[in-house]
Amino acid sequence: MQGTLALSWRILANKSFSSSSMTPLVCLDRPDIWCPAPSPSEVSSHLTHDYNEHTAAEINGRSIANEIKATLATQVSNMKNSINKVPGLGVILVGKRKDSRTFVRIKKKACEQVGIASVVTELPDDCTESEVLDAVSMLNHNESIHGILVQLPLPNHLCEEKIINSVKVEKDVDGFHPVNMGNLAMRGREPLFIPCASLGCIEVLNRCSVEILEASCYNVGVPNLVRSHWLKPGVVVIDMGSTLVKNSSDVCGDVCYEEAMHKASAITPVPGGVGPVTISMLLSNTLEAAKRAYQWTQKS
Repeated sequence: MQGTLALSWRILANKSFSSSSMTPLVCLDRPDIWCPAPSPSEVSSHLTHDYNEHTAAEINGRSIANEIKATLATQVSNMKNSINKVPGLGVILVGKRKDSRTFVRIKKKACEQVGIASVVTELPDDCTESEVLDAVSMLNHNESIHGILVQLPLPNHLCEEKIINSVKVEKDVDGFHPVNMGNLAMRGREPLFIPCASLGCIEVLNRCSVEILEASCYNVGVPNLVRSHWLKPGVVVIDMGSTLVKNSSDVCGDVCYEEAMHKASAITPVPGGVGPVTISMLLSNTLEAAKRAYQWTQKS
């Protein structure tokens, strides 16, 4: 899915914003939780500098995510008070990969923080493709589940494309269904959901007032691959990489952080950068799916 994320990032960067005003060129039907352009004081609250030497401002993804989750929690509470319903997220976890289990645990905790109900279906490494498809089908037909997430990567013997395609497009909160990806790529069409990682990058840059026209972002999954001599002076680095260090619980990004800090103007750390915002986008997409399913708005 790394190529998919890079593609959706490029489409969003070029399709959605102008270079001068950050105003969307086409309507992306943003969720209600998205805030207008932040004031300078709000921008600075997400950035920290070390003025003793030239270092990049560190973008605090956790503070951005917390702001989003606070607004989400209010909306979920309002939905529950209004119609006695809450959004539901169904997660399918195949195998015992340590990183996948960690990510699912973090997502489940984030759901609890905002009041979204979550269900995790666990399957063994050697499960059949039919068993995974059956698990997806059960969630597709469960009316209390509004979003479905298949935790990637899957074991090699499973067809990732076939399984992702089996998710009901109305519940594809990861934004990977071909209908959502196709509509994202085509001019004049809007996807039901935008991939969370790409959406998280856009949200981080938007809140920090960074121009993004023709910008590029790639996730290769190779720790410290990007060195300082690759970077232009003053670049803003959004590190989407997240790899567990061998024999450790530490997580490392694709960018050599210590080097990039002395070349970039701003950078997201790993962990604590775009990751928490990406999870907030998953929660936002799940709430949007529930709103559509119940035809509920704040005024309902």
